[in-house]
Amino acid sequence: MEGQKAQALIENQWLAWLSAAFGVLALALAATGLFGLLSYHVASRTSEIGLRMALGAERGAIHALVLRQILPVMAVGMAAGLALALAMARLLASMIFGVSVYDPRLLAASALVLVATALGAAWLPARKAASIDPLAALRHD
Repeated sequence: MEGQKAQALIENQWLAWLSAAFGVLALALAATGLFGLLSYHVASRTSEIGLRMALGAERGAIHALVLRQILPVMAVGMAAGLALALAMARLLASMIFGVSVYDPRLLAASALVLVATALGAAWLPARKAASIDPLAALRHD
């Protein structure tokens, strides 16, 4: 009996590890896409950012300008993800032991991880934009 129980748990553990690995891979791909999108956006607005810095904008204002670009993308992603999670909740509840159909802690933790990932992906382009030399940026065009 113990052998069959251990065999059933091993299969479930492999499935859990495989699901977690695919989840981490999807999170990394999403972060890479957001990073690329914002990097392109910052590169295309180099002269505007340089002009703002030449007129006296502080680094914090430039950080906020770039980080605000991620908010609409993050809001749409959160709304779509929450709707999909609630739609798939009944199917997942039959597969995961001990998790209710609508577990608010699990949804909040998932949203927090996604927000942290999006802000982490946006931090490097924002930092690059804040360190632009205004004279070099204005000469660029």
